[in-house]
Order: sequence, then structure tokens, then C-alpha cells
Amino acid sequence: MNTTAPTLTPTTRAMAWCLHVLVVGLLALAAGRAVADHRSHVGWILAAAVACGLVYAAGPVLPRVSRSRQAAALWLAAVSTLWLVLLALSADGVWLAFPLYFLQLHLLPRRAGLAAVALTAAAAITGFAAHQGSFSAAMAIGPALGAAVAVAVVWGYQALYRESEQRRRLIEELTATRADLATAEHTSGVLAERERLAREIHDTLAQGLSSIQLLLRAAERALPQTPENAARYVDQARQTAVDNLAEARRFVAALAPPALEGTTLAAALERLCATTSARHRITARFHLTGEPVPLPTAHEVALLRIAQSALANAVRHADASTAEVTLSYLGDHVAVDVVDDGRGFDPAHLPVLDPEAGGFGLSAMRARTQALGGTLAVESGPGHGTALAAQLPIDLTPDTPPHTTPEA
Repeated sequence: MNTTAPTLTPTTRAMAWCLHVLVVGLLALAAGRAVADHRSHVGWILAAAVACGLVYAAGPVLPRVSRSRQAAALWLAAVSTLWLVLLALSADGVWLAFPLYFLQLHLLPRRAGLAAVALTAAAAITGFAAHQGSFSAAMAIGPALGAAVAVAVVWGYQALYRESEQRRRLIEELTATRADLATAEHTSGVLAERERLAREIHDTLAQGLSSIQLLLRAAERALPQTPENAARYVDQARQTAVDNLAEARRFVAALAPPALEGTTLAAALERLCATTSARHRITARFHLTGEPVPLPTAHEVALLRIAQSALANAVRHADASTAEVTLSYLGDHVAVDVVDDGRGFDPAHLPVLDPEAGGFGLSAMRARTQALGGTLAVESGPGHGTALAAQLPIDLTPDTPPHTTPEA
């Protein structure tokens, strides 16, 4: 059971002050009429009115009354007892029953408050009838009607207060949920951006640095017997560094790769094959099948990056001598296939991701295709080369034309 007194809640501060003024005014009215009419026991009436007023005034001041339901009930019992004394001395005390209704309904539990209101109304009717020396229905109407109005007002206000509190809690929960959602979205965005940068770094800077390392090793082997070959390897490494610098500046700004600027995806893939063949000991050939259609920039970037990563794997890990890159337009799909004759691997036993050894390529390719609703298939075996196929869907609806890169 809740032992904390509601202290006139759910009334507002203004309503509480109105109740205080009403009690003081009615006590002053009872005392003033007793003095004006020169009633008998006027001294006792004044004493009872003053005592009732003082005890009532002590309630809002004492902190224990506002914190404990038991203390509030005792204070209310004391006020009610003094009111009964005043009612026994003067018929004007009957008017104090109305503010007592509100106090009882606010300070007591619902059932106890309703019972207290009924007893107070009965006492008011009985006391007034005793002073009049007779009883009539009109004497009961006033106190009973006042009790009914008080119950309706207080219970109605309590219902509105509970609904208001419920809405306040719901708003607070909604605000907290929105804050949590904003934090989650921010975290998700940060993770997505980190994943994007990781893929871009792997497919550009990491692969470029690997190519530079291979070219410099080739130049080291060519020295001092064939310095012209060494110079060629160094020049190719320098050009690779220049290209990677441009790539780094572009993906940091989230722009399209330089390889796609002012050209088509097919031309970019063909140039990739030519560059790979010129810089490494591998023959990379490009093939185009189907009728080219404009593609969204995201599709072109993903397919180009996948081809770059697959060719880099063929050079660095597979030690392949030939690689075939095929760009296929298949109606509502576009695909890039990369097939090499390298040493191959077991797709069921992929290497563990390691910052030193790598192993991020296939994961990055699969993440790119899945992000665009596509699929990635890999077929390989030890000593049998590797075949990789990345397929992306194309939205060919005429009312939403895809974003295209400029034609060469």
C-alpha cells in the first residue's frame, strides 16, 4: 500500500489556495454570524472556529503531513473532529462540509474517501436538522448534492490527471526512444562509413601498394643486369602511386573513381586489363557481351572495384599467367566474371582475416554485391584456377532512369 500522502494532488496549486480561502471564509462566516446574532455559547463557537482554523492551517505547513498518508489521515481526523464540535454548537458549521468533501477525496484512498464523504454528509444533515428541530427532504438535498458534485469533480479531475500523466510518460518514452534511435542510426552510419572506407582502401590503396611492392621487387631483380627494365618497373610503380593518390582523394570525398570519369564501365574495365597486363606478369583480356545499357554509378563503381580486387588477387595470390574479364549485360542484370588460371584455393577454407596477411578481398566483394541486391559466386580448387562472378540487378523502368556516367 502506498504510504505517501498525495497532499491535495492532483489539484493544482491555484485550486489548493481556493480551498484554503474557502475554509477560512466559511469559518469566519460561522464565527461572525454567532457574534452578530448574539447566540448562546458564542465563546465556544469562536473557540471551535479558531481551533479548527489553526489545525487546518497546520496541515499544509507540517512536512510530515505532506509526506505520509497516515499523518495526513490523522490531520484530517483532527480537522473533522473540530468541525463536528463546531457543527454541534452552530448550524452554520454545515457549510464546512463542502470543503471537507474535497479534502477527504484527495487525502484518503478512493473507497475510504467515498465512505468519509458519506459519513460527513450524514453528519451535516443530522446536525443541521438538530439545530432546526425538525427534518425535511430539503435539508438533505444540499449536503447530498454537494457531496455528489465533489465526488464527480474530484474523480473526473483525477481521471484527467492520470491520463495527462500517462501521456507525459509516453512523451518521455517517445523522446528517449527517438534519442536512442538517433544514436543507433548515428552508430549504424559510422559503421557503414567505416565499412565503405575499408572496402575502398582494400580495393585501391592496398592493391596499389601491393602492385608497387611487386614492381619494385621486379626492378630489384632486374638490377644491375638490365637497368632499362628496372627503370621501366620503377616508372610503372611511380604511375601506380600517382593513380592511387587520385583514388584516395576521390573515395575520401565519396566521388566516383577516376577510372569512370568521362568513360563507360566497359572502357574502364578494358583499360584495367591493359594496365594490369603492362605492369605484371599476367595477360588480362577483356570481353563484352550483350547490349550495354546505362547503369547507376553505384553499380559501375561496385563492378569496377570487384574486377580490380579479383585481378589483384590473381596477380598477388594466385600467380596466374592469364585472366579473362567479361562484362555481361543480361537484360535485367549486369555481371562481371573474372576467370584466371592460377593456383586456386578451397572456397570452404578461406584464410582468416589478418591485418598483415590480408584476406579481406572476398568479404569486401560480397558486401558490395549484397548492398546492391546482387550475388557473388566463387568457384575454385587447388591447382584449377578461380572463377568469380558478380551479378547485380538493373532497374529498367522508363519513369526512373538510372544515373549514368558520361560517355567517352
